[in-house]
Formats: sequence, C-alpha cells, structure tokens
Amino acid sequence: MSGFFGTTFGAWLIGFVFTQAIEVPLYLRVTHGRWSTSFLASTLTHPIVWFIFPNVCPLTWGYWGMVAAAEVFAVVAETVWLRLNGVGASLKWAFVVNAASAVGGLLLRASFDVP
Repeated sequence: MSGFFGTTFGAWLIGFVFTQAIEVPLYLRVTHGRWSTSFLASTLTHPIVWFIFPNVCPLTWGYWGMVAAAEVFAVVAETVWLRLNGVGASLKWAFVVNAASAVGGLLLRASFDVP
C-alpha cells in the first residue's frame, strides 16, 4: 500500500475503522444502545495497542507475544471501562468483542495484507 494509507497513521486509521466496525455494534448490544460507551471502549485502547505496544514489548516476545500482550491489555482496559459504565459481565463482553475484532483483523491482514 502506498500514499497516505502506506504511512503508519494511514495504516492505523484503516485498522481503527475496521475495529470500530466490528466492536461498536457488538458493544451497542450490551450497553443497550449507549453510543458513547460503545465507541469510546476501543477508542481509548486502540491507539495504545497500535502505537505503544510494538515499541515497548521486548523483541524476544516476537510478533505474536506482542499481539497477545496488547490484546490482554485491551480486554482488561475495556473491562474497566465497561464496569465503570455499569455494564454487567464486562470481562466476558470485553473478551468476546476483542476476540471478534482480533480475528477479523488477522483475517484482513492475511487476506489483503492490510493494514
């Protein structure tokens, strides 16, 4: 990919939009239609997962170790967010929603080499 979407920010934007397209509808179901709670869950974690984790995870962890650590962070942080916003079974839902977007993202990358 070249041009804007070939940049780090452009690739992040593709990943972010894709993540939101998967996660927001799922979170809307468990937040009873609360858009701000649903949208902000991954908005708060996605930039950290994308920009921070690749730079702070030890090289010995490899790509999959970094992905695992980032996903654990996302699930824990989104669990806290959901709990603070009164969502029941928040750990379960954060896990299910993040698993769906992680699998979707990995399939997108494997199929189309984006982001």
